[in-house]
Amino acid sequence: MDFIGENLVPGQLGHFFILISLIASLAATVAYFFSAQKTNPDDKLKWRNLARIFFIAETISIVSIFAILFFIISNHLFEYKYAWQHSSRSLEMKYLLSCFWEGQEGSFLLWSFWHCILGLVIMKKEKLWEAPVMTVVSFMQFCLATMIAGIAFLNLKIGSNPFVLLRNELEAPIFSRPDYLMMVQDGNDLNPLLQNYWMVIHPPVLFLGFAATLIPFAYAISGLWKRDFTGWVKPALPWALFAAAVLGLGIAMGAAWAYESLNFGGYWAWDPVENASLVPWLILIAGIHTMLIFRHTGNALRASFLFILLSFLLVLYSTYLTRSGDLQETSVHAFTDLGMKWQLRTFLLLFLLPSAIFYIQRYKNIPFIKKEEESSSREFLMFIGSLVFFLSALTIILMTSLPVINKIASAFAGEGTELFKPLAFGEDTAFAYNRIQIFVAIIIGLLTAISQYFKYKSTPKAFVTRKLLYPAIASVVIGALILAFGNINYDEYGIGYLGAIWFAIVAAVFTIIANAAYIWIGLKGKLKISGGSIAHLGFGLMLLGVLISSSKKEVLSYNTSGILINFGKESKEKPGENLTLIKGVRTDMGKYWVTYEKEESHPEKPLWFYHLRFETKDGKENFVLKPNAFVNYKGNEGLMANPDAKHYWSHDIFTYITSLPDPEKNKDTASFRTETIKVGDTLFYSKGYAVLDNINSRDNIPQPGFKPTDSATIATLKVYAKSQSLFTMEPLLVNKGGQLSSYPDTLIAENLVVQLQNIRGNEAEFGIKESDSVMQYVTLKAYNFPYINLLWLGILIMVVGLIMSTIRRVQLNRVPVHKI
Repeated sequence: MDFIGENLVPGQLGHFFILISLIASLAATVAYFFSAQKTNPDDKLKWRNLARIFFIAETISIVSIFAILFFIISNHLFEYKYAWQHSSRSLEMKYLLSCFWEGQEGSFLLWSFWHCILGLVIMKKEKLWEAPVMTVVSFMQFCLATMIAGIAFLNLKIGSNPFVLLRNELEAPIFSRPDYLMMVQDGNDLNPLLQNYWMVIHPPVLFLGFAATLIPFAYAISGLWKRDFTGWVKPALPWALFAAAVLGLGIAMGAAWAYESLNFGGYWAWDPVENASLVPWLILIAGIHTMLIFRHTGNALRASFLFILLSFLLVLYSTYLTRSGDLQETSVHAFTDLGMKWQLRTFLLLFLLPSAIFYIQRYKNIPFIKKEEESSSREFLMFIGSLVFFLSALTIILMTSLPVINKIASAFAGEGTELFKPLAFGEDTAFAYNRIQIFVAIIIGLLTAISQYFKYKSTPKAFVTRKLLYPAIASVVIGALILAFGNINYDEYGIGYLGAIWFAIVAAVFTIIANAAYIWIGLKGKLKISGGSIAHLGFGLMLLGVLISSSKKEVLSYNTSGILINFGKESKEKPGENLTLIKGVRTDMGKYWVTYEKEESHPEKPLWFYHLRFETKDGKENFVLKPNAFVNYKGNEGLMANPDAKHYWSHDIFTYITSLPDPEKNKDTASFRTETIKVGDTLFYSKGYAVLDNINSRDNIPQPGFKPTDSATIATLKVYAKSQSLFTMEPLLVNKGGQLSSYPDTLIAENLVVQLQNIRGNEAEFGIKESDSVMQYVTLKAYNFPYINLLWLGILIMVVGLIMSTIRRVQLNRVPVHKI
């Protein structure tokens, strides 16, 4: 059957380039492998040149696939499932790129694209290590190419192709018609939570960070493979620093997106997908410090191999966790299962097994110094810090993997048997993590503060005491002032946890002051060589921002309206901490008056922005926040909401919608009752009474569509509510061509509708209706986040410090070895 309107050429080209990518990446892997294995220089060169051709072909293929897929999405070619599933005609242009990373296929493609760019850099800059390193990179490219291949082999599906046609993937009667595209008028749209500017830039940066972790891993594997156990560290160190900077920035962007788009009330919730990106970063930071130890002392080489290998392996494990579907019930933004669990597991094992075998086989041959480090040396403190990072990451990944651990255990023991009871965190998942990580923060804060004051190999105690004395005194004083006047009394989990928070705050202050002093005194203000200290200073600011903004986060929206919303048993929202705002009614919220003024709908989507006016009671501030919310949009059950915040240098006012009237449960079944009264008489309703103030009639209405004989009558009612509020209602009755049309007035705050039905002399006939369905309201959650900008500033400074260190290491690597 010939289908009308289908544009099959882009898909055919896409299939072609996917095939080229698959073949070229495998060919590049083989050619680079032979180049690395050959001992004859001419043979090495021939294989290397051939490998380069294949890798460039792979790069061209990936770029072409990317461009074709963007063409399909941007031109709304809904005959392709990927365009239909992840985009729509109403989607703003700036979010079209976000459609790529909503789907698994597009995110694999993005990952592969960054490998191509990094591979080209290695081909241009690297000489000695190109062949073994690019063997690993090319093999990774081959594995990623299989993820978008979409090939069926021996009843197994290998990958998911982004160019499949909608009619071949979905079963529906319309696909039996040649003109089915006439009925596919629009796509399924992009998840509204991803329609945020952070989701345009966060995934590319994060995936660049993931891709960059491959490079130091490839150097480490090459070192083990070629038995050059020490030479790999020098070229790998700048790459490790670059990967840490970019991956850290990507994680921070994700936190900023969560802060602006997710309604869990913050920037970090220990969500499994968040943890899956954090853990490789922690291990990578540990590996960077052990590599620095080795470069200066010759120690910690075995640990460097371990941490660098694990950093990338944990990226792959995180990929499995977030894409296998195992975390769908525990994560707000994990991918759904595309039926590729076995492929994801194979992907992980293809890198895990060779790495483990190489490391175990070569372990005894890796050089190490038998003499233990002095406890008064910089390398000793750095190693302890690396070990703490490692143990922290191990704890987080084990806790994150509980759903997987439970599945494995239940498979052996049998579900529902007494042999196995699923492990769980309890009701407070965040505290389960925080009560461990708070002590990690204390230790790392202290080590980050003092380690740079120590010298490698050995440091006189008097020297350290003298250098650290003034920073320590200043830190204790400033920390004490923060604790004394900052009102940090977060005792929700007891005095012990509060004490740990206090200690961590002082440690963070110590980190900031000690590193700032070291830049000024130890390095004499030479910023060019201060990358490490700047990164540590930024880490201290970030830590202080986390501690203060989280421990002093204040609920502003305590219920003063008297309207309690039942959020259901599964909700963590507390009715007493949510304020219901009735439209048009100014409501008391602490130091603010808050008024729900109006709502503004998206022109093409079931999405509403709620205008909430905040006025301080002293009259000094007046601003409007516009959080949005939507119900049952794109298959999501219940209410979904995007927060809005007012930013100050010292705090944020953070708001989001927690409840809206349900239109299905809020249908109007009330009817009008009729009453006839004269001017000055009273009408009663359940919440008060209304007095007919006057009746005004007018002929010759000066409006288009009215004749001179037409007339209009308006009745003015003064409404006295039991709440002691006074309102005015003005229902209208129009006589147009002898036909009476009534225009009722609605008093939302009182759930009251009044209709002027007739006028007989000085008497007016009214229809009165009371109905809960006329009340328009939103329920609001509002927080005060104090000093959250310390967090964002700290992250930015830390990333800048890591980039400075990367540049410094690249410059040092250009210096001949004997001059280092």
